[in-house]
Order: sequence, then structure tokens, then C-alpha cells
Amino acid sequence: MKHFLLLFCCSLLFTACKDAPANDPNKLNIVTTTTMITDLVHNIGGDAVEVQGLMGSGVDPHLYKASEGDVSKLTRADVVFYSGLHLEGKLVDVFEKMGRTTNTIALAEVLDKKKLIGSEYFASSFDPHIWFNIEYWKQITVNLTQHLSELDPKNAELYKKNKDIYLKKLEGLEIEVRETIASLPKEKRILVTAHDAFNYFGEEYGFKVVGLQGLSTATEAGVQDVQNLAELIIEKKVKAIFIETSVPKRTIEALQQAVKSEGFDVQIGGTLYSDALGNAGTDEGTYIGMFSYNVNTIVNALK
Repeated sequence: MKHFLLLFCCSLLFTACKDAPANDPNKLNIVTTTTMITDLVHNIGGDAVEVQGLMGSGVDPHLYKASEGDVSKLTRADVVFYSGLHLEGKLVDVFEKMGRTTNTIALAEVLDKKKLIGSEYFASSFDPHIWFNIEYWKQITVNLTQHLSELDPKNAELYKKNKDIYLKKLEGLEIEVRETIASLPKEKRILVTAHDAFNYFGEEYGFKVVGLQGLSTATEAGVQDVQNLAELIIEKKVKAIFIETSVPKRTIEALQQAVKSEGFDVQIGGTLYSDALGNAGTDEGTYIGMFSYNVNTIVNALK
């Protein structure tokens, strides 16, 4: 009987090892959290690294919990890159415990805290949606490149070359964004969304940003929140409001109905990417494509 149990356990172990993806020993094995960080690592690391992203399109990082499979990926990684500023709130404890054995790096920690937007919703005391400021994303890019070069010196030149190429693309994105937004009159720059993911965007490009659920999707919008925002939309004659791919659309639909019940017609201007990129293989599945899509969607709906 003991012999049978031993064979059975060995069989299970063999199956588990067979199912687990083998890491290339010649490449840096990286695990990332959000789709934005995953896309950035792909751009800088290129073929020199192996990247496994925990979160996919439409996934809300505020509420994401690590599965058993995620923990397995994390423990096998050479390094884990995550956004930080308590964006991945429910993963923080996992990272803190892993920090003793696995290299975990919060990329946003490089940013000057004095310039960040404060927030009482997060343990970090800052709004973590820093990717909506392109200049901050450039700093994140440089920070990532430095870490990759230190972890994998033999490919440091490749990482630097990829960084320079990507920074030029970000500069082109910045020019495009400003030109598009310039076509929208300043009095129409009122952005109403499901939650306050766009404050850095608003600060940089002159938008008044109002999120129905506040900064974190862990909070719930109440009836009074909906009514107050409905009054603002009517007062300012806002033409369109927006849903988000990573947040249920019911709150924005309720807001639309509340506005219509007061005799004002507000349209849902489209779906924005806030806490996650679009599907892999599409333009919106990249940081640059996502940013460009969001800006065009917002400007076209509010004109």
C-alpha cells in the first residue's frame, strides 16, 4: 500500500512539473502585474527576456487576487515588476512576503512623491494611475531599463537601445495627444467616467475629471453621488460620459438615466481603457495605442 501511495505521489509531481512552463535559463524570467507594465517590459526587454503577465485585458488591478497559479509563477521568477503606489492593493501582502526570497520591484516608486496627486483611498496616500501622464511613463521606462541592465548586464546595450527607441515613440505620442486635445474647446473639457482613473490626464491636459466611484473601484457609488453628478452634467451641459473596460458599466448607465429623468440628454461617448489595456494583438493592447484611442474617443464625443 505504501509503495502504491509513493508511486501515486510521484506521478502527481511528474504531471505538475510537466504542466509547468519551462523557463529558458538563458533569458531573464520576468513576471509582471498590470497590462501596462507587461507591455513596457516587452518593449524594453524584447527577445532577451521571458515575460508572464498576471493580469489580462479588462482586469481591475484594484481588486485582483493572486491565484495558486500566480503564486507559482511569482516564486519561479527572477524578478517581479509591478506598478506600486498600492494600485495592486490585494497583492501587496504577497509581494512583501516574497520580498525575502524573490526580487520584487515597484516601478512607480521612482517618481517624485511631491508631484503626485494625493489620495486617501490608498495606503500609499497617492493616486496610483500614473500612466496617464506620459512624462511619468518616460521616467518609469528609464527606471525599468536601469533595473534590467543591472539584472542582466550582458544585454544592457540592447535594453538601452530599446529604451531610446521607445522614448522617441512616447515623444511622438505626446505631440499627437496635444494636437488632438487642442481641437476641443476648453469649456468642453469635462471628463465624466466610472472612477477617477484620469486625474493625471486631467491635470496635464486641462480637463475637469469626475469619477463616479472615486479613485478606487473598491468603493461604491451611492444614490446621492449619482444625483450630484447628474446635476453637474446638466449645469455644464456635458454632451457625453464614458464607461471603462475594467469597471462594470451599470453605474454610468444609472447616471445616464438620472440625467435623462431631469430632461437632459447625455450620451455614453464610448468605452475608455483605464486600469488595463485592450486585447493583445490590437493597437489598444499597447500603451501607446491605448492612450491615442482614449484621447480620440474623448475628444470626438465631447466636441
